[in-house]
Amino acid sequence: MRAILDVVMIALNLYWYVIIASAIFSWLFAFGVVNPRNQVVSAIGSFLYQATEPVLRPIRRVVPTLGAIDISPVVLLLGIILIQQVIILYVYPNVF
Repeated sequence: MRAILDVVMIALNLYWYVIIASAIFSWLFAFGVVNPRNQVVSAIGSFLYQATEPVLRPIRRVVPTLGAIDISPVVLLLGIILIQQVIILYVYPNVF
């Protein structure tokens, strides 16, 4: 059981970095720093969008935007922190 929890924690940590990379990529794309016609850039953007959008879309429906600022990634990161803390504080001590 502990091994499964460790895998869940690793997956949550990796998804954390995917969300951060997606936010940074969206800023780079919005400000014209990256070339969207480049195949590598397009593939990276497509992967990041497909990996994060299914989770961010329901959050965007519930959480209002602050003008042009989308805070749904922040809400998702806080949710990941909450899940990790619940696992560390309440689940790990009860697993033998």
